[in-house]
Amino acid sequence: MKHKILTTAAGIGTVAVLALTGCSSGAGPAEDGKVTLQMVESLTNPARTELIRGLLDEFEKDNPDIKVNLVSPPTEQADQKIQQMLQSGKGVDVLEVRDITVGPFSNNGWLYDLTDDLKAWDGWDALTENAQSASVAEDGKSYFVPYGFYGLSLFYRKDLVEQAGFDGPPHSWKDLLEQASEIQDPSKNIYGYAFRGGQNANSNVVAAIEAYTIDDLNVDDAFLLKNGDTMFSAPEAQEAVDDYFALFEQASPPSAVSWGYPEMVAGFTNGSTAFLLQDPEVIATVQDSSLKEEQWDTAPLLVGPSGKAAQPLAVAGWGVAENSANKEAAVKLVQFLASEEPATEFAQANSLVPIVTSASDDEFYKTGPWTSYVTMTEDPETYINVRQPRGVSWWTEWIQKSDQDVQKVLLGDMTTKELLTSWDEFWTEKYASEKG
Repeated sequence: MKHKILTTAAGIGTVAVLALTGCSSGAGPAEDGKVTLQMVESLTNPARTELIRGLLDEFEKDNPDIKVNLVSPPTEQADQKIQQMLQSGKGVDVLEVRDITVGPFSNNGWLYDLTDDLKAWDGWDALTENAQSASVAEDGKSYFVPYGFYGLSLFYRKDLVEQAGFDGPPHSWKDLLEQASEIQDPSKNIYGYAFRGGQNANSNVVAAIEAYTIDDLNVDDAFLLKNGDTMFSAPEAQEAVDDYFALFEQASPPSAVSWGYPEMVAGFTNGSTAFLLQDPEVIATVQDSSLKEEQWDTAPLLVGPSGKAAQPLAVAGWGVAENSANKEAAVKLVQFLASEEPATEFAQANSLVPIVTSASDDEFYKTGPWTSYVTMTEDPETYINVRQPRGVSWWTEWIQKSDQDVQKVLLGDMTTKELLTSWDEFWTEKYASEKG
C-alpha cells in the first residue's frame, strides 16, 4: 500500500446501481461463512471510488471472513439514497457521514454510537487533535470517524501578483481587495477574483464575516458571538460584507454573479482570474490544468482587521448504521480506514487535510501548494479552528435562503445591511425555537 495522502471525486457503476435496487441488509454470515458488509459513499467520483475499492481489497485480504460491497450513487443523489436506505433499515452497514448529515441521521437514531469501540481502539492516539474532536458530537457520542478535513486557502497567480508590483500574496481580506482590483484588466480578459455568486455563495461571505468578528466569536458555534448574539449582528460584520461584495464590483468578471464551484475553479485554471478561495481538493485540478507550476501557489486563509482568521474545518468520515446486523465487522472496517496508512493514502489522493499526526512529517505536505495548510496548522493562534452549526435541522433551509440573499445583493435588490439584518433575525429565531 502506498504511504501517501489526499482528494475528492464522483461516479457510479452498474454494480452500484444494482446494489441500490436490491441490496441485502447484511443480516448475518453468508452460506460460505463470510460476513458481507454493504458500504455506501456519498462524495462519489470514478477515481475516488477506485481508490476506496483498492483499500477495501486490502481490508478483505487481511480479513478473509469479511466481504465488502461498495455502493457508489451519483453525488447529487447520494445523501438522499443513503437516507432512504437508513430509513428502511436495510442495505447499509458502513456509510459516509458528513458534517451536514450527521445531525439528521443521528437525531433519527440511524447511526451507531462508536464511543466504546474508539476507546478500546489502539489507533485512537495516532489521530490528530482535530480528528479526535470532530469524531465527538455535541451529545458526547461518536457517530463517525473523520477521513479528512476540507479547509479553505487562497489559490493565487504568482506571476500576476508580481507583475502588479506586489511582493507576495494577500494576507488579509483588505489586501485581497487591493491586489485583485489592481490586477483587474477586462481588456486583457484578466480579472482579480473568482467570485462565488451561485450555488453555496453564502460560504465565502460567512468566511469573511468570521474573520472580521473572530475576537468575539464563539469557536464552538461560529455563528454566535461569545455574548450569545449572532455574529451577523456584530458591527464588524458590516465592514466584512462591504469589503467582500466590493470584490464583485471592483475585481470580478460580471458572469461571476452566477458562478458556483465548477465555474470558479475553471476561472482560475483557465488563467482568467488571479485569486480563488477554495478547498485543497482543487490542488489536483490546478496541477492538471494548463497553468505551469511556477505560475501559481496557495496562501493561508485571509485574516480580518485583528490579524486572525477563523478556519471552519468541514469534515466527513465513516460511520456504522444502527440497524447493521454486522456491527463488529463494520466497526473493524471503519477502524481500518482510519488507521495510519489507509487514512494517509486516502487523504493525499483526495487533497484532504489528514487525520493522523504522522502525516505532518510527510514530504507531501511540506512542499508546494500544501505548505499553506502546514502554516495554518502550526499557527493555531492566528488561524483559529471554529465549528459551524452544520448539524442543525435547518441547515439546508439556511443554505437556500442565504444563497438567494447573496443573489439579491449582487443584483441590487438588497443592501448589505438588509442582508445582515435578515441573517441575524433568521438565526436568532432558529436558536430561540430550539431552546423553547
